Amino acid sequence: MPDLATLDWDALERLRAVFLAREAAATGPYWQSQATLAAYDATYGERIGWKWDALLAELRLRAWSPPAATMLVDFGCGSGVAGRRVLNAWGPTHFAGLAVLDHSSEAVAFAANRARTDFPGLKVQTTPEPTEPYTLVVSHVLNELTAEGRTELLKLARRAAAVLWVEPGTHADGRALASVRDELLPVHHIVAPCTHRENCPLFAAANARDWCHFFAGPPAGVQNSPDWVRFSHRAGIDLRSQAYSCLVLETQNSPCSAPRLDGMARMLGRPEVFKPYARFLACDAAGLHWLELAKRTDSALVKRLAKDPPLPLYALSHDGRKVSAARPLFPPIATAFTPESGAEDL
Repeated sequence: MPDLATLDWDALERLRAVFLAREAAATGPYWQSQATLAAYDATYGERIGWKWDALLAELRLRAWSPPAATMLVDFGCGSGVAGRRVLNAWGPTHFAGLAVLDHSSEAVAFAANRARTDFPGLKVQTTPEPTEPYTLVVSHVLNELTAEGRTELLKLARRAAAVLWVEPGTHADGRALASVRDELLPVHHIVAPCTHRENCPLFAAANARDWCHFFAGPPAGVQNSPDWVRFSHRAGIDLRSQAYSCLVLETQNSPCSAPRLDGMARMLGRPEVFKPYARFLACDAAGLHWLELAKRTDSALVKRLAKDPPLPLYALSHDGRKVSAARPLFPPIATAFTPESGAEDL
């Protein structure tokens, strides 16, 4: 757990004002000092790390890993939390090294120094462009990019051996990442979140209100920490759940290393659990479906959806409205399904 007692709270409040106003692309680098980056890394960055932990836990549960011996490229690295989480998940020896890229030299210096401290012996570089096979990590950048920046990032993604991408779980950001998914579909296998290779059904007119997002819970002890409680009150953030959208791809030149999910469905968002049934949005190759699972059909699963939901991947039998059979493909992982705070864009 990071030590929050000595943080620069004024710097954190300035950062949050920038993020909420979506001014980052217009105002340029907002990392003014190493102290600002340290404060961010211990709070907002750590919270982003919980989202990465949830995604990486799913990938490891599904026995997927990025291609070995590739350079790990953390694009728009900020404090470097995303790259460090990926290194922790598979170990630094799985990768050829780490490249940290950002338009802020302060951020590059902070991310490189933290990586060298946390992973002694790791090759860390700050060159602007990878020249060897690489795994691309992208975290919370889409709403900050200019049109030119987005084009350059997609060029980088198309050349990557694998892509791991997390964005805020808002309606706008979730749908923006789904658009990226469709643009990269011709050159990559989809590992997550999709169970199919059809165009994203979110962009059908009937589905304009929906988006692809999930929830990550905090580590044990956060909600009982006086410093985290103070941070959540000052920032106006509910720490019980962190909404995120994600995209994981690997090149079509290599076979998909995870078990195939053809014919399976993924549950989006959180289920609504009522006394006689659960209602949820499921995505599969046929599109999006609002489905109801009656308690009399599977009372144990309805109960789990309310309190301890499995990984949201299922073999479902349904008629487009009613579920006749539902089999979770994987056991539960640590996620939280609690009321949204309305401040999920950090």
